[in-house]
Amino acid sequence: MKIKEIYQLAVEKGIEQDPRARETVMKLLEKERKLYDELKEDEKKEFDQDKLFNPYGDTRLLYGDPEREVTRVLSGIDMETAEVLLADRLSARGTKIDLIIAHHPEGKAMSALYQVMSLQEDVLAKFGVPINVAEGIMASRINEVKLGLMPLNHNRAVDAARLLDIPLMCIHTPADNHVNTLLQNMMDEKQPETLDDVIKILKEIPEYAEAVQYNAGPAIVLGNKKNRAGKIMVDMTGGTSGSEDAYAKLATAGVGTLIVMHIGEKHRKEAEKNHMKVIIAGHMASDSLGLNLVLDQLVRRGVQVVPCAGLLRYERKEQL
Repeated sequence: MKIKEIYQLAVEKGIEQDPRARETVMKLLEKERKLYDELKEDEKKEFDQDKLFNPYGDTRLLYGDPEREVTRVLSGIDMETAEVLLADRLSARGTKIDLIIAHHPEGKAMSALYQVMSLQEDVLAKFGVPINVAEGIMASRINEVKLGLMPLNHNRAVDAARLLDIPLMCIHTPADNHVNTLLQNMMDEKQPETLDDVIKILKEIPEYAEAVQYNAGPAIVLGNKKNRAGKIMVDMTGGTSGSEDAYAKLATAGVGTLIVMHIGEKHRKEAEKNHMKVIIAGHMASDSLGLNLVLDQLVRRGVQVVPCAGLLRYERKEQL
C-alpha cells in the first residue's frame, strides 16, 4: 500500500465507526469545503486541506511522501523520538520499517487535538443531554484543552523522523471510534446486569485479558461488583476527557454506568456526587483494541505490523 492509501483508509474506517451518524460527519466536511471556497487566495495557502476529507484534526500524515510504498510498519501507542530511533535501528538490522504509525497524536495533530472534542457534544446528545446543554458544558473544556496544548513541544518526534527520513503518521480518533463503537454495541447487545458482569465481558477481549497481567486491566472505581449497571455509556472517543459538568446531565438522562479508558480525580468526584458507577477499562488496552482494528485492515492488504510502545497486538481475521 502507499502511505496515502493507508491514511485515507484510516480516515474512512474512522468515519464508518463514528458514534455520530455518517450524514453528520459528511455535513461537517461540507462546511469545511464551503469555508475553504470562501477564503481569499492568501488565506487558502494557510488552510489545512486535509480538513476537506478528514474530519479528525488529531489524525495526520506528519512526515513522508504520500506516494511511498509500505510493506512493513512499526506501530505503537506513543511513538516518540525513542521509537523513531528504534525504527531506524530495526531497519539497520534488516527489519526494514517503511512507516511509523502512532496512536497518540504528535506534531500538528497534537496541537489540533481539541478540535475533535466537539464529537463529544453529539455523543452526550445521543444519551439524552439536550444538544444546547452539551455544547454549553463542552465549550469551556475545549478551550481549556486548547490552551493546555499551546506550550507543548509538539514536533520532537516529527523532527526525528524527518532527520532519519522515516515516514510518520498518527491515527487517534479513528481508532478510538472503533473501540467505542465495538464496546457500546457489545454492552447494548449483552445487557450486563451488574458491574461484575461488565468486567467479565471486557475480560473476554484479549487486549483487556492481557492487561490484567500488567495490573492495568478493567477495574471498578465507583461502585461494587454487585451494583446494577443500569444504562451503560461507553466514553472512549472525542480526543480527551470532556467536561466534569456532564455527569449531572447524564445522570438526569438515565445513564447509570460509564465505561472509560481513564478518569481524573475531578471527574471521578463529580461522577460520585451524581451516584454514577464508573469502570476504567484500561488506557493502553483500550487504545490497543482500537488501533488493532485499524491495523487489521492493513494486514488484510498485505502490510506487516511490528508492534511496540504499549501496543498489545492481537490480529482478528474477520472484521468485527
